[in-house]
Amino acid sequence: MSEVMDREQQAGTAQAAPEAAPSPASEAAVEKASLWKKWKGMPRKKRRKIVRWFIFLLILIAAGLGIRQFLAAKNSGEETEVLTDVVQYSSITSTVEGSGLTKAKDSETITIATTGTVSEVFVNEGDTVEPGTPLFIIDSDAARTAVDKARQDVLGREKQLNALLKDVAGLNLAAGYSGKLMEVVDLNPGDTISKDQKLAVLADDTRLRLTQYYSYAYEGMIHQGQSMDVSVPALMSSLSGTVEAVHMVSRITPEGTKLFSADILVENEGALTAEMAASATVTTDAGETIYPYEPGKLEYYRTGDLKSTVNGTVLSSSLVDFLQVSAGQVLVRVDGEDSEAEIYSAQQSLDEAQKTLETAEKNLANCSAVASIAGKVIGLTMKPGDEIAANTTVVTISDTSSLIVNATVDERNVSAVETGTMVELDQWGTTAMGMVESVSLSSTINNGVATYPMVISVDNAEETLQVNSYINYKLTASENDNCLVLPLQAVRTVSTEEGESLTVVYVKGDKPETAVEGVMIDEMIPEGFWPVAVEIGISDNYNVEIKSGVEEGTEVFTQIQMSSSWGF
Repeated sequence: MSEVMDREQQAGTAQAAPEAAPSPASEAAVEKASLWKKWKGMPRKKRRKIVRWFIFLLILIAAGLGIRQFLAAKNSGEETEVLTDVVQYSSITSTVEGSGLTKAKDSETITIATTGTVSEVFVNEGDTVEPGTPLFIIDSDAARTAVDKARQDVLGREKQLNALLKDVAGLNLAAGYSGKLMEVVDLNPGDTISKDQKLAVLADDTRLRLTQYYSYAYEGMIHQGQSMDVSVPALMSSLSGTVEAVHMVSRITPEGTKLFSADILVENEGALTAEMAASATVTTDAGETIYPYEPGKLEYYRTGDLKSTVNGTVLSSSLVDFLQVSAGQVLVRVDGEDSEAEIYSAQQSLDEAQKTLETAEKNLANCSAVASIAGKVIGLTMKPGDEIAANTTVVTISDTSSLIVNATVDERNVSAVETGTMVELDQWGTTAMGMVESVSLSSTINNGVATYPMVISVDNAEETLQVNSYINYKLTASENDNCLVLPLQAVRTVSTEEGESLTVVYVKGDKPETAVEGVMIDEMIPEGFWPVAVEIGISDNYNVEIKSGVEEGTEVFTQIQMSSSWGF
């Protein structure tokens, strides 16, 4: 019982305890966030000034440490020597060196895109071949099938495109022949029409056709091209007609007479129309008149539906019932933007199909390959009976008499390298002379330095250089036989308090008028030396050209050398 009471008292004590005070870590975080907020709210110009002074203080600290080290070295028995050099005239040559991979300037690689079986091999590895030399034969059903399929695809897409081109001609929908419009659809500008929509019926009423039946007793007396007299009671006149065709059908009348038919065409001067009653007769050479079994009715020579061939919006329409039109007359104009897009898409598909066919035909041709260039056979290892997998490179023909080397030149020297620049080449002790064939204008940035691709060509008629092997190259990018020079270590790049970056040398003697003010020193400079800005030019491994800033004979600081007074 007492233990229970003790636990209750402890719990009550814990509940009554005051809230814990903030930890030092949380106070530091709050203070850090407050300082950062103040920094972000500060004007950019003021922040930049603070950063500049901070960097200046760091440089002063570094310089102080250098002086301290210098004094410590002096007190410990080490002596220092200030090394200088003098600006003088000399010659300087800037070279570009590196290595690249040799490649045949002209080569042909044959790849089989489909599976097949090697039937014949006519050459060996290392053989020299001429254009047209047979190389091998590979039997590939897959290659032949691919060509057949690609050809069918091209034919199908050509038909599709031709149909679209034919349809798009309907943007200006015209009458296919002369005649009369009937059953027209009322169209207004802005109306939408669809492909194959019937817009009118066009009846060719320039001629009318009359079908007549005659007794087989007159067989052979009526023939194609024969003139007939056509009587039209409604006009109370007789017209001239021509037999278009004779059909030896077998129509039996209720009286038991067997009849054949004839089609007679009548030219329409404008008074004839369909459904008029008419009869056609003819007088034989014997003077006998042949009459039809019964009168017939005139019909239009031909009729057809006038349909839209595209989807689009009506721009204008001249469709009117019973309007006489001539062949080629434009009746409806349509905006066919959608059709033009379909044609573009169909043309793209046809182009792709033709490329596929070209690739398939090339692969089939590769199955019975001949050399297209003169050169040496490289990489041929197959033999008759071998199964070739798809996308296998089976042989390469390389013209090793002329090579190229892919190299690079950096941004400092690219302006001095041009087509025709001579290049020294060295491949494991075998030397040769090459020539710059091209320098690209497109650069690649690596570690802050821009480099430009360069192609070097070299004659290898004697085949002393190995193909697909590395080779060292060296070329003179620029040179000056009479210029002011200084050692590389005498020239420094410094920053000023204003944030400007300058190339300077430290000149010995009285302070010159050209001395740079506010240089932020990051190393120990001896007394009596003053920073002077200079313009530099080309450089080699040791010296750099001085174009301006100092004159011949000027003594400048290079470095401080430490030496021990005890001789070690």
